[in-house]
Amino acid sequence: MKTGTERTDVVIVGAGFTGLSAALELKAAGIDFLLLEARDRVGGRVESRQNGLGERIDSGGQFLCEDMPELMALIEARGKTLVEAYVDGAFTAQPATSGREAEQIYAGSMAIRHRMNAIAPDDPDIAGLTVAAWLERQDDADEVKAVFRSMIEGLWCQALEKMPLWHLIDNDRRITNEVSELQYFVRETMHSLADDLAGDVDDRLRLNAAVTAIEHGPGGVRLISAAGTIEALTVLIAAPPVMVSKLAFTPPLPAALEQALGVWQSGAIIKVLVRYPKAFWRERGLSGMVMWRDLHGLFACDVSKDDSHAALVVFIGGPLALRWRELGDAALRAEVTARLTQALGPEAAGILDLSYRDWTDDRWSGGAYGDLIVDVTAVDAEPTILAGAPPLHFASSELSPSFPGYIEGAIVAGRIAARKIIAERQIPG
Repeated sequence: MKTGTERTDVVIVGAGFTGLSAALELKAAGIDFLLLEARDRVGGRVESRQNGLGERIDSGGQFLCEDMPELMALIEARGKTLVEAYVDGAFTAQPATSGREAEQIYAGSMAIRHRMNAIAPDDPDIAGLTVAAWLERQDDADEVKAVFRSMIEGLWCQALEKMPLWHLIDNDRRITNEVSELQYFVRETMHSLADDLAGDVDDRLRLNAAVTAIEHGPGGVRLISAAGTIEALTVLIAAPPVMVSKLAFTPPLPAALEQALGVWQSGAIIKVLVRYPKAFWRERGLSGMVMWRDLHGLFACDVSKDDSHAALVVFIGGPLALRWRELGDAALRAEVTARLTQALGPEAAGILDLSYRDWTDDRWSGGAYGDLIVDVTAVDAEPTILAGAPPLHFASSELSPSFPGYIEGAIVAGRIAARKIIAERQIPG
């Protein structure tokens, strides 16, 4: 670890995919920079850990699809192996319903989503409405509304009562994939891609370098971090809004910017990987995909790498994650096992290993897999943060013009921010 004062042109705070992507843009432009990361690893909300079998698994962001061009290009350029998620076979609904009825309920929930997205985010008729309030006004059957709620709370890891309707519509419109976002995952882990990018950053990366204070003015920026003091002309804070709002700035940020950073809340997610001796559900003509409409935000799907690595991933999202995390380790494991057994039969109890990552209240991300605005009136929050307060600039997946809250969005956001800094440095005077 370095101590003392270092000097550079640009400091990037945060080595998730946003910060890594920005760093490589600056490197390609020949601009001197340092990349600071509070954790002892890169990747942010993308990470990998060993499960109880000693296998390296993605405990954070994992999936991608062919409609995410920047991430797909990186996967190809870095020689990663894509595994196509198994989707053949029947979908399992809980509580149990006939296949035809389950399809009708799911189709109804998607019809609600399409109806919602047909509304303009700035439509005055939805001003001040949460998603929950809008959903209550719809005439759909209760079970259809329940699946819609479960789907949205699972995707965005937040209670519908807290989501501004305009914000969800705006986010959904920026997520443009036509194939399932669960189409692929990376055999070597998605986190291995973050490690590859960090390798290209080389000695400009500082791990275990949490920033504790940022002093800024017309002459530049001075950062106090666990890696020492750094002076720079510009800083790019590549972190989620909730985490940025916790940083100490001197002088304080402009009031409008400080307010814009304060209207976000991190999502709540617990990600569970369950390993089995074999993919028994496939033998029964099931896809392994399960959605619980009575437990909003609970979802499972097949993430078997091959016949010798049979696995299901279970996502516990939103308010359900906040409730289940209070169960304690043994009870949480028992709850997941019981729910899988109820859905898929007694063989689901024959678990080789159950590993989970609780992202709620994560120290360096606030939660996962993204922050959401929870103030229905904060319609200018994103543009205010993106405008920044030079020499302070801000970027995160949440602020991306495409795929907010996804790895693809993080890559796009980081590159846009870096190019803005590069352009500013090229302006005479």
